[in-house]
Amino acid sequence: MPLDDRAGHPTFWQVSGHGSRPALAIHCSLASSDAWAGVAERLADRLTLTAVDLPGHGRSADWSGQGDYLGLATEIAASFIEGPVDLLGHSFGAVAALNLAIAAPEAIRTLTLIEPVLFTAARGHPEWKTHIHEMEAFDAAMVADNADASAEAFTRVWGTGVDWAKMGSSRRGDIARRIHLVAAGHPALYEDSAGILVPGALETLDMPVLLIRGDRSPTIIERIAEEIAARLPDVGVATVPGAGHMVPITHPDETAGLIGVNLDRG
Repeated sequence: MPLDDRAGHPTFWQVSGHGSRPALAIHCSLASSDAWAGVAERLADRLTLTAVDLPGHGRSADWSGQGDYLGLATEIAASFIEGPVDLLGHSFGAVAALNLAIAAPEAIRTLTLIEPVLFTAARGHPEWKTHIHEMEAFDAAMVADNADASAEAFTRVWGTGVDWAKMGSSRRGDIARRIHLVAAGHPALYEDSAGILVPGALETLDMPVLLIRGDRSPTIIERIAEEIAARLPDVGVATVPGAGHMVPITHPDETAGLIGVNLDRG
């Protein structure tokens, strides 16, 4: 699709599959709608899936740096909903999906959250301290305004497992140019600026919800999943063996299979 104005932002999206059920997918930070290609291909008979490029990502326009990034991402995603959808989100995209589901639960048939990074849900637990330690190099590089070092440190924790030095120079440059978008989500992820965790919010989500994580992901992911799942009325939690944070890309077969199970519940 060409760029189109969505929530006041020039936005790119793509549609794949020919299934009878409409679905909407929101990618992780530093990726694009292309990240859903493997999952979409495997669910093509069941879903007609719209995957959107978030502001500053893929082929969407750059983010202005002004305002609430999660709020804008959520509004853009909401603009694609014309009736009940199966909603998928990965990492930051899973937080946006959760935010959207709370705002419009009647529009969501099923909700699949893959490795949601709502870090503040783990605050006060041992995994929180581990996470802060894991992110020290990234935080220091961001303070020093060293985009390359920030990108390397970030992908070391949250990437596909490919060593930074072995990535192509074009890919490294692309990540470094967009690394500021990771910090754009921090008010939502570390301070819950959207109020996702306020008492009563998660409890209103009565659609089938599935939380997916990789068993090699940072330990805070399991804690986040447990904290969210404990408050949802209809929820399942699944772990993909051998997978890290980028499970939809590295393990599309397993991810699509689990999504299919949640579709059956809806």
